[in-house]
Amino acid sequence: MEFFRDLVQYGYLSNALIAALLSGVTCGIIGTYVVCRRMVFLAGGITHASFGGLGIAFYLGANPILGAMIFAIFSAWGIEWAGGQGRIREDSAIGIIWSVGMAVGALFMSLRPGYTSGDLSAYLFGSIVTVSDADVTALGVLTLVVLAGAVLWLRPIMYVAFDREFSRSRGIATRVISYLMATLIAVAIVLSIRIMGIVLLISLITMPVVIVNTLTRSYRAITLFAPVVAIAGNVAGLILSYNFEVPPGAAIIFTLTVALIMVKLLTLCNKKTRAAA
Repeated sequence: MEFFRDLVQYGYLSNALIAALLSGVTCGIIGTYVVCRRMVFLAGGITHASFGGLGIAFYLGANPILGAMIFAIFSAWGIEWAGGQGRIREDSAIGIIWSVGMAVGALFMSLRPGYTSGDLSAYLFGSIVTVSDADVTALGVLTLVVLAGAVLWLRPIMYVAFDREFSRSRGIATRVISYLMATLIAVAIVLSIRIMGIVLLISLITMPVVIVNTLTRSYRAITLFAPVVAIAGNVAGLILSYNFEVPPGAAIIFTLTVALIMVKLLTLCNKKTRAAA
């Protein structure tokens, strides 16, 4: 295939493939926690709040990814703090931070001299072919951290994901784990922005988990196989994007959507077969 032939020749393409593999592992593992704890809306809030950091960084002439990461981490901590203190409902805190982040980003981008809407397209909708060596390195470090956490602390994280009160009664530091996971979610989101974009990224965190969850309810199995599905979707979407010249983020989403529909239909057919037998 043309994609694999050009993979050796063009460095940007190899960076894109490595980023697809690494983000698949990271988002698959992180997404398991997000979906099982029913934090999809929180992840969406962090994703869109990071736009505020992008806008400020663009305005100051700083690194946009660094600005988005700082903004996303503080947004995640703010949501956790507000929910933990009980002073404001978590969904309300997410909605506020979501809208404020987008408003801050739009404001500072409009104030930037020479601003054009094209400046944001790679961050809003993804542009995996623009992934740099530094992006790949950062994703690699994050993937190692996430893998180590999944191996060493899977049980307490699983307890916190399903029942925080029970976890607290078992002496598990639920607050520490919640803040650490919120930080990892924020970092994973920001480092994957170039791949899927702010608008589409939430699907990469949720859809592989939903696909695997259709087949099994085991947290361990989902943690193991969701990254495999995410990697397959990323790579297949990247190849389709390259061959048919369509946006990679959209191609990845459509690939995962087709996989989800097929799995759902297969499960439905199996249920009807068992009922008829």
